[in-house]
Amino acid sequence: MPGDARVIGEADKKPPSPAIGRSDLAILLFILLLAAVLRIVGLNSPLWYDEIWTVDTHVRLPWGGMMREYSMNHHYFFSMKAKLFSQIFGEEAWVYRFPAVVFGVGIVAAIWWLAKEVANTWIGHVSALLVALSYHQVWFSQNARGYTELAFWSVLGLILFLRGVRRPSMKTWIAFGLTAAAAVFTHLTGAFFFVALGFVWLISLVTGFGREAPLTREWVLQPLIGVALALVLTFLAYLPILPSVLNTMGEISATSSVDKMQVYQNPIWTMFEGLRTAIGNTGPLTVIVAVAGLVTIAFGALGTHTKQPLFFVAIAMHIVVTLVILMSLDMRIWPRFFFVDIGPVIVLVVVGCGYGAGLVARLFRRPQILRPLFIAGVLVMVAVSLFLVKRNYDAPKQNLAGAFAFVEETRGPSERVYAINPGGPVFESHFDADWTTIGDAEGYAEAMEQPGPVALVVLFPNRMLRVIPGLGTDIDKELELERAFAGTLGDGHVLIYRRK
Repeated sequence: MPGDARVIGEADKKPPSPAIGRSDLAILLFILLLAAVLRIVGLNSPLWYDEIWTVDTHVRLPWGGMMREYSMNHHYFFSMKAKLFSQIFGEEAWVYRFPAVVFGVGIVAAIWWLAKEVANTWIGHVSALLVALSYHQVWFSQNARGYTELAFWSVLGLILFLRGVRRPSMKTWIAFGLTAAAAVFTHLTGAFFFVALGFVWLISLVTGFGREAPLTREWVLQPLIGVALALVLTFLAYLPILPSVLNTMGEISATSSVDKMQVYQNPIWTMFEGLRTAIGNTGPLTVIVAVAGLVTIAFGALGTHTKQPLFFVAIAMHIVVTLVILMSLDMRIWPRFFFVDIGPVIVLVVVGCGYGAGLVARLFRRPQILRPLFIAGVLVMVAVSLFLVKRNYDAPKQNLAGAFAFVEETRGPSERVYAINPGGPVFESHFDADWTTIGDAEGYAEAMEQPGPVALVVLFPNRMLRVIPGLGTDIDKELELERAFAGTLGDGHVLIYRRK
């Protein structure tokens, strides 16, 4: 590894990337292999609620029926790949998730490329390794949803954007337009990232910030051509369901305003929920980790400023744009809306670690400690990542299959079974269960008024205890917790209660 403070502590100052040697490619190949192994282990665990909903209401439809209506739950471009794989390899959980694995490994390669562009090759190696080991990255790579695909196209779009602003090229901006269209067709929220890049481009246009090339007609027109291409392709992709898209957008605020979990619309909750899922329930330590992370990210912004000043601005702008749009629409601010930022933020953290090591070395006037400090910081991050990533394999995301099998095996001849969940009869549609779905307090009260033995299968218990207060009351009185199926999904435990 290069040992001077300039290489470790901050990005190379010359725009051209250093030559990539065979050893660099060998290291990258090893990291990609490690990423693939981590994402394949446990890939066939039971599907969770959203995955089942995607499979039953979208992937299993005929090709012509997959674009019949719009739903925020559907990731259209991803689902097409999942359907293709299922037709080739069969309807198994791992098959539906395999496209997510492919793009999850692709993110590792894209982050390596991005880090090399904004810093140097060694920063690329470390960043790629941490993304390969990232708990969130592995979790979403084993999820039959389009988040890893959305992140891949977004990171690729960021690379092309930074290149296009620095050194305009029609090929770069055409590729950028194709990438943007792919991201938005994967999910409409993909537009947030590219809208944010548009604001960054305007800042560079007006102020000259981050712009190396002179302001020419080509510098202005080429990005606009790329954006026009993205808009046309996105419009054509969504054209079959455009009325449904507009109708859904109009209903979002209405459904969110009556949601019992108003906390989901609080950005503070979103931040702490993201930290909680990353490091676990650590109490006051969460705040310490958050502060330390922000300091390191600030160092990363300083470290990447020389070579690519728009890098940090682009990440920050996406977070701001996403929050503004979601809050203006009264939408739930799920942490997953910021999943695309995890990889770039990891790059900032790695650069910030080196930059901080350089500051300490200069403060104590001991340049020889820079490399050991940086290596120590990297080893700590790798060790923490290894500790956290193993949680992906402790339990399924949400064990609906296990809950169904248990209830059916232990069910009495006269026992009624109710699925307490907020979003539809997934047990009936996916498992052919003869259960009744209860989603509100009135339905629960009516069901429990009837005499006789009852089994309650409670999905998302934290949420449903708020939606149905009577459930909590009955748990304290007449219901017995018979089995709890753990899940790595937030609020993903499945609880089985029985009234004898």
